[in-house]
Amino acid sequence: MSEKVFIFDTTLRDGEQSPGASMTPDEKLRVALQLERLKVDVIEAGFPISSPGNFESVRNIARSIRDCSVAGLARARDADIDRAWEALREGANPRIHLFIATSPIHMRHKLGMAPDQVVEAAVAGVRRAKRHTSNVEWSAEDAGRSEMDFLCRIVEAVIEAGATTVNIPDTVGYTLPHEFGERIHQLMSRVPNIHRAVISVHCHNDLGLATANSLAAVRNGARQVECTINGLGERAGNAALEEVVMALRTRRDIMPYHTDVITEEITTASRLISRITGFPIQPNKAIVGANAFAHESGIHQDGMLKDASTYEIMTPASVGLATNRLVLGKHSGRHAFAERLRELGYQLPEGQVERIMQRFKDLADKKKNLFDDDIRALVDDEMVREADPYKLTRLHVASGTEDTPVAAVEIQVNGHAQRGAGWGEGAIHAVFNAIVNLVPGANEVRLQRYEVRAITGGIDAQADVIVNMERDDRSVQGRGVDNDVVVASALAFLNALAKLARRPAEQRGGV
Repeated sequence: MSEKVFIFDTTLRDGEQSPGASMTPDEKLRVALQLERLKVDVIEAGFPISSPGNFESVRNIARSIRDCSVAGLARARDADIDRAWEALREGANPRIHLFIATSPIHMRHKLGMAPDQVVEAAVAGVRRAKRHTSNVEWSAEDAGRSEMDFLCRIVEAVIEAGATTVNIPDTVGYTLPHEFGERIHQLMSRVPNIHRAVISVHCHNDLGLATANSLAAVRNGARQVECTINGLGERAGNAALEEVVMALRTRRDIMPYHTDVITEEITTASRLISRITGFPIQPNKAIVGANAFAHESGIHQDGMLKDASTYEIMTPASVGLATNRLVLGKHSGRHAFAERLRELGYQLPEGQVERIMQRFKDLADKKKNLFDDDIRALVDDEMVREADPYKLTRLHVASGTEDTPVAAVEIQVNGHAQRGAGWGEGAIHAVFNAIVNLVPGANEVRLQRYEVRAITGGIDAQADVIVNMERDDRSVQGRGVDNDVVVASALAFLNALAKLARRPAEQRGGV
């Protein structure tokens, strides 16, 4: 039997630290349930002490997840650790994950602590956490730039104090694979009690080396990899779960290790994260990009027709990429539609099924061919928009080559109808201006990015619009789906405004 590599998913904590990637508590629970289906080993659900909302979200996930360990992040402080335990205590196998910086630059400039003080705080933190649970992970923030002798000393001390997992992060994505692999090798050979803990790694992608560094660490003794779906995360992101898992699965000839991840759930997880955060997946993204299994070159196509293994080192089916098949039409019944939702992996309450089915039938009146991706887009759009206080009820736009575009808009604000109008340099500009006149504070919002994509092929495809909006140095992404690009744009703008109306971004912690 090959050795197991544990997969620690931090999409809900480190991934959410991407500017504009914040999720509602309901969205976080949806992601956690998909990660459970993916069968990751640990879900890092958040940083409980950072805010009441984060605390409640972590507690809700810990109560709901039964087949994975749920972790909460904490600084090496008593209040953080106790708060994390309070959120996690009802979990099936709760893990407290505490951290403290260990590099000279962090200890001097961020902590203002001497090395001996850092060791003392780390050991005290682990002992505190052990009062609550035997499942304790400790992280050396900025381990990639830490002095090796000090790193060995503090790792030995926290293992002696009771840490069962020790995480070695490349927090700023600084190291090269051979350096990072050697760092793990040194720990494995120099720390006398290293066999009493699982060595974990958490690599950032600032130089595009997060996956390579993670794999180099595994080859040198690490047996847990911390990663995120689609590589989501601060700055350039984290090691991508799909890349790490499929590299281990594909190259068992030189890496005789395995994970328990159900790889057929990867595509579903990837699309869910993209939909909820509004972060599109680049077409050439490894494993989950639209072009990952596309072949345009004539030579490649010829080889594929003869034997798929000529140009594909894994099958589309192995990551859950099925054919986007034609689906039901406007005459389909409720039972058949509900069954198709279940086949696509959605478990929805009856009222939500009814609303989505009505939208599906409305779309079927306008669009000739409907596909699985159309259903996914409708479901995800309904879930994204369900908690929004702003509902678009009517929209009329007049524009032309010789006319100034004008728009009339009616929205429901917490159930109350409001009407307004606006003009602009184009139809979408006019719609945005009309909405600005209706939503308090909207005139202070700045549009940073506007993007339109087609959900499927064909001139009648639904439009998927993403907007990135900023106010008071806070950035959010809004998303809207409709077969009319102007309506989709209005929905995306309202979704972004709804996110800005919620509480400001929560305090973050990271390794």
